[in-house]
Amino acid sequence: MLHRLAIASALALAFGACAPGAQAHNAGADTPAPHRFVRVSLPAGAAPTSGRLLVFATDPASARAASRDGQVTAVDGNPSAPHSVFIAAQEVPHLEGGASVDMDLDQIAFPAPFSTLADGDYLVQAVLDVDHSYNYTGRSGGDLVSAVAPVPLKQGRALPALSLAHTVPQTSDPWALSPRVPEAALPALPQAKAHSFDASMISPALSAFWGRDIALRARVLVPPGYDPKAATRYPTVYVTHGFTGNYDAFADSILTTWDAMARRQTPPMIWVFLEEALPSGTHEFVDSVNNGPWGTALTEELIPALERQYRMDGKASGRLLTGHSSGGWATLWLQTRYPKLFGGTWSTSPDPTDFHDFTGVDLYAPDANMYRLSDGSAAPMAREAGKVVATAEDLIKIERVLGPYGGQLSSYEWVFSPRGPDGAAMPLFDRDTGRVDPKVAAYWTAHYDIAARLAAQWPQLAPDLEGKIHVIVGTADTFYLDGPAHKLKAVLDGLHARSQVRFLEGRTHFDLGRQGDDEDALVKQIAWEMYAVARPAH
Repeated sequence: MLHRLAIASALALAFGACAPGAQAHNAGADTPAPHRFVRVSLPAGAAPTSGRLLVFATDPASARAASRDGQVTAVDGNPSAPHSVFIAAQEVPHLEGGASVDMDLDQIAFPAPFSTLADGDYLVQAVLDVDHSYNYTGRSGGDLVSAVAPVPLKQGRALPALSLAHTVPQTSDPWALSPRVPEAALPALPQAKAHSFDASMISPALSAFWGRDIALRARVLVPPGYDPKAATRYPTVYVTHGFTGNYDAFADSILTTWDAMARRQTPPMIWVFLEEALPSGTHEFVDSVNNGPWGTALTEELIPALERQYRMDGKASGRLLTGHSSGGWATLWLQTRYPKLFGGTWSTSPDPTDFHDFTGVDLYAPDANMYRLSDGSAAPMAREAGKVVATAEDLIKIERVLGPYGGQLSSYEWVFSPRGPDGAAMPLFDRDTGRVDPKVAAYWTAHYDIAARLAAQWPQLAPDLEGKIHVIVGTADTFYLDGPAHKLKAVLDGLHARSQVRFLEGRTHFDLGRQGDDEDALVKQIAWEMYAVARPAH
């Protein structure tokens, strides 16, 4: 429900994984080591292809220790050790079956050129990201991969050739469940399927923006006892996923939501699961100059169409919002941007809601730098057990190696930035130095800083927003999102707004909703709070 797996996957993919034994070779030498290359081939008879070629290298011992059974079938990443995997990249515009590419492992690499790897044994794997989606999804259907190869590295010795002999299977089953689904809920799957419907539609507004058909994708879940011909109407919950989620990742949430309603652990409501994934990342249901009018498409096209088709309340008190992480920001944005339309948002661990604390960086500061805090220390990006495990510079530079778009930070730019002369979103900051462009930052803060917008427009917004803002975040949030939430609360308190910003002591980004053995306890609590808004008599 809270997309813990999706977000954990995003962290793992963003930070990479690598070998504790990997370190600079001859770091103090006057003469740098020559570039290291590897030949990567496509088997004879394979169809021509293209994409972004990635090569990963890691220490065998730590890779096996990190695996569940000691078997290493893929070399990707370890979110707790972002410098432990070396990653190199190269664009491959065209590759025929039987042909090969001599890849320079020093040209585009993290955390350093491969020529700096110390002599030793490594596990190496190549991945051809055929649709440039690795930054968002990781390896996915249609990508080509080599076998994991044990490689003894020595200076001056070439790496053995790698063959892209395996294709990642295409998986587009919208009912594929994760291992995290409670076993007790599995018998409810047939009924959950029977009460769930595709609600996707071609959006006129988005299609006009892009000049081709663009779909807004959604799935509807109706409650037990729902009769489309009866007079009974239901409150409707609009929920969207976090970063790395998509339309095919809703099965867990639909099943557990249905099971909770069937067991009367939550009230009967209609749930609408909204996709917010794009090649650029997530669109956050913002009307963006880069991604298009997603907020308009939802509020003026999809919601009216759904209310004509389903037995929904069709009034503000019966339209409720919830989401986690990027989905938490999106639903808070929707509530504050369209306060008359929705009756309340319950946004959990939302992405930065006050740009005075954008992952620790004050975007209003004249000398803002995404890599450094005001005291010159490295800006942290992720923590575990109170310890920094990845800095902003780590995450951002890995994103740059994995591809030019689809990563978390570039996704923000496609949502918040003005469009540049080249037609792409303008970068907020220099990827080499971390220096923030003050003009781009000013555009971000003027248009999409939720706290600033509330402070500036509260007299106009208050009549329709009072009592509708609910934010919940852990004090040990993995991505430090409790910081901007505190600033948002201070703004709301200063406005004497009737709102609720709750901090759950010791909770992280991934265990926020757990109580005892029930990982969805908070979701159930939120459902009853929503129902109290829609049905105060109950």
